[in-house]
Amino acid sequence: MAEAATGGTGLRFEMDGEIATITLDRPEKRNAQTFGTWSALARIGDELPEHVRVVVIRGEGPSFSSGIDLGMFTQDPGLAQGPGPAEGPGTDSFAAAAAHGDADLQRLIAEAQRGFLWLRRPEIVSIAAVRGHAIGAGFQLALACDLRIVADDVMFCMKEPALGLVPDLTGTKPLVDIVGVPRAIEMCLTARVVGAAEALRLGLAEMAVPANELGQAVQDLTAALLAVDRAAATATKRLLQGAPHRTLEAQAAAERTEQATRIRALFASSK
Repeated sequence: MAEAATGGTGLRFEMDGEIATITLDRPEKRNAQTFGTWSALARIGDELPEHVRVVVIRGEGPSFSSGIDLGMFTQDPGLAQGPGPAEGPGTDSFAAAAAHGDADLQRLIAEAQRGFLWLRRPEIVSIAAVRGHAIGAGFQLALACDLRIVADDVMFCMKEPALGLVPDLTGTKPLVDIVGVPRAIEMCLTARVVGAAEALRLGLAEMAVPANELGQAVQDLTAALLAVDRAAATATKRLLQGAPHRTLEAQAAAERTEQATRIRALFASSK
C-alpha cells in the first residue's frame, strides 16, 4: 500500500492497487474541516492516478467529520487556520474571507467545491464509510460520494443554516435528488440529526452495519465493484447520472450510443 503526504492538511491519502483511501485525520477535532482540507481534497482529485477505480473516504476515530472547524468563525487568524497553509484570499477564517470582495469570496468557495465535485467522475466509484458524526461539511462530503455505507451510530445533520450559513459544498443537489425538496427543507432548516434507520429509509445510505463491521462492509462492496469490467462500469455510471435530466426517448438514445461503443470494443478485443 502506498501512502502520500498531504502537507499537514488533516488528510491521509493511501493507494492499494485500484483502490484509493482518503482519511480525514484530525480525530482530536472529530475530523473538523478547514479551507486547507478542501484545497487538499481538490489537489487529490487533480492528481488521482488513472488506474484508480474506487475511492473510499473515511474518518479517523469514532466520527466521520463534525463539519466546519468552529475556529474558522474566530477573528483571530492564528486560532482559525487549522491544519495546512493558507492559500489565497481569506483562507484562515470566515472573518478574513468576508473582508474581500464578492468575486474573491466566490472564487474561494469554488476552490472548496472542487474538492467535492471530482468524486462524481464516471470513471471512479466513490464510497463514504461513515460512522458517528457527519455534520454540515461532513454530511456534504458523504453526499458527494456515489455510495454511503454507514455505521449504526451515524448522525447526519445539515448544520449550516443554524450557523447563519447555507450548505455550499455541493450538498444541496444530491440531498434534494435523494429525499425531495420538502424533506430537504425540513432537515436543513431544523438542523436535526438523522440516524442510521432513517438514513436507510430515505435513501441517504445504501447499507447500515454495526460500527465494528463497517470496514469489512466497505471491503466487500469494493471487491464487488472491482469485479465488473471497468469500461462497462464507467459507461453505465455515465448513463445513470444523466438519466434524471433526460426524457425516456433521450435516455434510450444515450443507451444506444453507449451500447454501440461497448459492442464494437468487445468485438475488437475478440479478434
